[in-house]
Amino acid sequence: MGTGRILIVAGEASGDLHAASVVQELLRRAPHITVEGIGGDRMREAGVRLHAHSNDLAVVGLAEVAVRLPALVRAYRGMTRLLRDTPPDLLMLVDFPDFNLLLARRAYRHQIPVLYFISPQVWAWRTGRVRSIARLVRRLLVIFPFEEAFYREWGVEALYVGHPLLDRLSPPPTMDDARRHLGLERAASVVGLLPGSRIGEITRHLPLLLRATRRLEGSQPDLRVIIAAAEGIPLDLISSYLRREGSSARVVQGRTHEVIAASDLILVASGTATLEAAIIGTPMVIVYRVAFISWLLGRLLIRVPYIGMANLVAGEPIAPELIQFQATPERIADEARRLLESPERRRWMQQRLGEVRDRLGPPGATARAAEAVLEMLQLNAGAAASVWKG
Repeated sequence: MGTGRILIVAGEASGDLHAASVVQELLRRAPHITVEGIGGDRMREAGVRLHAHSNDLAVVGLAEVAVRLPALVRAYRGMTRLLRDTPPDLLMLVDFPDFNLLLARRAYRHQIPVLYFISPQVWAWRTGRVRSIARLVRRLLVIFPFEEAFYREWGVEALYVGHPLLDRLSPPPTMDDARRHLGLERAASVVGLLPGSRIGEITRHLPLLLRATRRLEGSQPDLRVIIAAAEGIPLDLISSYLRREGSSARVVQGRTHEVIAASDLILVASGTATLEAAIIGTPMVIVYRVAFISWLLGRLLIRVPYIGMANLVAGEPIAPELIQFQATPERIADEARRLLESPERRRWMQQRLGEVRDRLGPPGATARAAEAVLEMLQLNAGAAASVWKG
């Protein structure tokens, strides 16, 4: 299998999480493999030698790229030097499409096979990128069942492996267990706040969510509010918003699943957390804000009716979405109050979220992804390039 050297690139928190699980499985099956690249703390702990940290690269929206541009350029140049000077046996890309598709182009020039795990959402926006994927990527591992047929229609060698969250949440935590671990009363009314995994998301969302919960406390004085801080987010940043808004919300870090499970309702920034809530079965209100220019461009380019992944998988708005100018403390509080004051509405949403969970397929995505990576390494080492296009 040659040297079994993999260059892997995951530029965001969710990619770091899922890539780390696959790397752990790879090294369990084939300990001789070496893995290096770009990722976060979880990938480092899994055994990846990092050349750049994903915390320095993650952006939301087109306008925010300018802030991270110097770090992105440095990371890109570092990766292209590795591809040129010490070519790996395989380039494994994880989400982070704008950066990773540029790297795929460089790898293609150097005849380095590319495997893409967690595909770019070209079915949602900028569909023209699928032509580049068909030319540059030898195998695409997709995590939603509808993606395999979509990509295969475009001539992409796509394989549905399932969603890795199902491996991490099998079985999902129960409300009673989560509340006990977090020290919350079993009969309390609890609202969880998940403002996002990036500093920019915290800045845009947390003040809105705190003001919304202050409004809720007026009608529910016994309400418990708990903030799930993503790993890597500075807690002093969150504390500064708590002081500014006069909030007594409790903050826990690195225990997102427990916060979701312990909550009667979560107020959540659109992203992976909406699927985590669907798998756990917690009702939610989805919010999202970006810089104005990013929102404007998104309106022109996005081709799907919803932004919450749980709603996209369902094909209908199970959870209310408040986007950009609709995401005000008043609107958020109103939607939250409707759910908190209606057990019937919450039960209906939980039932529909269970259907979303079922549509994601069975657990085992991590093992299937690792198997596909090893198979591709073996094909490459066996000079079986004719099996692949390109």
